[in-house]
Amino acid sequence: SSFHFLNAIHHHEEVWLPDTYFIMHGDFKEPLIPVHFSLRIFRNGTVIYLMRRHLILSCQGSLNIFPFDDPQCSFAMESISYDQASVTYVWKNDEATLRKSPSLTTLNAYLIKNQTIPCPTKGSWRGNYSCLKVDLIFTRDRAFYFTTVFIPGIILVTSSFITFWLEWNAVPARVMIGVTTMLNFFTTSNGFRSTLPVVSNLTAMNVWDGVCMCFIYASLLEFVCVNYVGRKRPLHNVVYRPGENPVTQRLPAVLSRIGLILATPLGDKKSDTGGPNEIVTCTNCGPNPCTHTANNGCATEVRKKEPPHPIRVAKTIDVIARITFPTAYAIFLIFFFIHYKGFS
Repeated sequence: SSFHFLNAIHHHEEVWLPDTYFIMHGDFKEPLIPVHFSLRIFRNGTVIYLMRRHLILSCQGSLNIFPFDDPQCSFAMESISYDQASVTYVWKNDEATLRKSPSLTTLNAYLIKNQTIPCPTKGSWRGNYSCLKVDLIFTRDRAFYFTTVFIPGIILVTSSFITFWLEWNAVPARVMIGVTTMLNFFTTSNGFRSTLPVVSNLTAMNVWDGVCMCFIYASLLEFVCVNYVGRKRPLHNVVYRPGENPVTQRLPAVLSRIGLILATPLGDKKSDTGGPNEIVTCTNCGPNPCTHTANNGCATEVRKKEPPHPIRVAKTIDVIARITFPTAYAIFLIFFFIHYKGFS
């Protein structure tokens, strides 16, 4: 005969077949098609038995570093009735067989490596059974998470920094930008996190959401501080610092010409700093009279140090925020991606 093998699909009940059992998987579904196997018997006694099975695997990923983790999916095949002395499972081909399978897909992940190894031998009351294990290692689609999570978050946080370049008293614009960015970030963050399982420990996504929200909230608090400082009434004649008068010897004559009266000494007591002190007051100098002291016969002028104007202080706070906020956020981004990418 010119035939190399016999198609024994209709004689499968007459041929001994190993009772292969799938373990370490999530779910198993029976095939819907009526004929889901192939059986070929060759002249030399070799039997090739192919079977179609639908497995839903349980994949283990590290949610602490999600989405920078590489989830691993595992399953195994073993005989449930014949021990290793009767039936031995061995791998024939390398890992390229599984990698090229078009049906081996998962959501937002790609297969980067797989291991086909024998199961670790372990004794039990049932005995030792031949077993084969498959480890499928995937990598997540980083571009998907960058476009849906990280880039929108960066845009919202940097948008909240725009308020630093607006006028300090632009209340409607600065409030609208701060509140809008905060609400949008809440909506984007909650929509994505609703699809993730809940874990009790700190994860990379918790760090990302928390720090971004702190930056947005801090920019809103900065506006409140700037607006409060800028609206304060300027203070005058509060701080005084004594300094030397460049015309000390001519001061008495000048004061007498312009109508200033030299007051009498305040008693015979002397100050802690030295000789007698005298207060020189102005009688008709307008609403802001000047004050002078005569110390040891030499008059010393008390100059007024004006406090910084509140509007100038508010603008200075904005200038500082323009540098510190973007710089701090850039440092956080560099540290975040380098730190969690290192665990991948």
